Amino acid sequence: MNERIPLVDLRAQYESIRPAIDAAMERVIERAGFIMGPEVRAFEETFAAECGVAHCVGVSSGTAALTLALRALGVGAGHEVITVAHTFIATAEAICAVGARPVFVDIDPHHYTLDPAQLSAAITPATRAVIPVHLYGQPADMEQIGEIAAAYGLAVIEDAAQAHAATWRQRKVGGLGHMACFSFYPGKNLGAFGDAGAITTNDPALAEQVRLLRNHGRRDKYLHEQVGYGERLDTLQAAILAAKLPHLPAWTAARRRLAARYSRLLAGCGVTLPAVASGVEPAWHLYVIRTPRRDALLAHLQQYGVEAGVHYPIPLHLQPAFAQLGLRAGALPVTEAVAATCLSLPLYPEMSDAQQDRVVGLVRQFHTASAQAVHTPGAEPARV
Repeated sequence: MNERIPLVDLRAQYESIRPAIDAAMERVIERAGFIMGPEVRAFEETFAAECGVAHCVGVSSGTAALTLALRALGVGAGHEVITVAHTFIATAEAICAVGARPVFVDIDPHHYTLDPAQLSAAITPATRAVIPVHLYGQPADMEQIGEIAAAYGLAVIEDAAQAHAATWRQRKVGGLGHMACFSFYPGKNLGAFGDAGAITTNDPALAEQVRLLRNHGRRDKYLHEQVGYGERLDTLQAAILAAKLPHLPAWTAARRRLAARYSRLLAGCGVTLPAVASGVEPAWHLYVIRTPRRDALLAHLQQYGVEAGVHYPIPLHLQPAFAQLGLRAGALPVTEAVAATCLSLPLYPEMSDAQQDRVVGLVRQFHTASAQAVHTPGAEPARV
């Protein structure tokens, strides 16, 4: 019987720190302070310090973080926001939620983040912001993006949902733009036990605006300065995140070790390995390879109990939800090529070398069988 190897093992993480998690939850329950309890402010302060920024505002999800960041910057109806189509839908959903129009540009073919060379041509008088996505945990080229945005007077919002503790030129993500948005969805590198998110910034006015917006536009209980939202960070989730945060450096180091080991063991086996940009230390939320036989390799791995995944198979510009934008297949060729060939291999801090060796062995087995079929005239297709 084949051992199941999950894409991410949340049970293993919980078991490794169970006493701290249970104690954190018990403190909140005993106090019965479930909304905006002291754990929220405590987590905000420590996470801001982790990101090297002045302010962190906890919110209910990564999607809420993106939406509130745009609202705080005054982005709304009639405006355009430039981003990428190779990302989770939340990036573009938030743009639509404030009444603006998403404008998709292509990605860099090596690092899968927003291609700065495509940015200037997409800017119009209606453009108000750009959202580079630090996809799979690798920071986008913030220098070029920042320079172009500054030249046109655009706000830069980092989508850092997959990039906790990643660094760009020795600076943590979270303070590389005007604002940054994090998700603490359970499977993220720093994950809650449900939905949760945060916005980081060095701008005190933007931080204060987000604090108002997340809590129905109020400072006092019954005095509402503006129309806001009910998008507060749950106190229980804040307590769990605070208990996990001290472990983030060690978890990140483990991810980096495993990613380097994958790259070493998979070299020369017929798949495209992830490239790392100069001056970048990825967080390795996902380890993504590429192969033209992606679906066949995925089926092969799943057959032997390896839960690989695809992030993301259908680019946003080809999703029915964005049909009104009028983009067709071929509009973003690099994005579409990556979406058709990318495959995420299991990667999590608790993963053993033996588990990783098994994943690598199955990938190599698939490639060997495929190569033999190609080089054997008249042979039946390899059944791998």
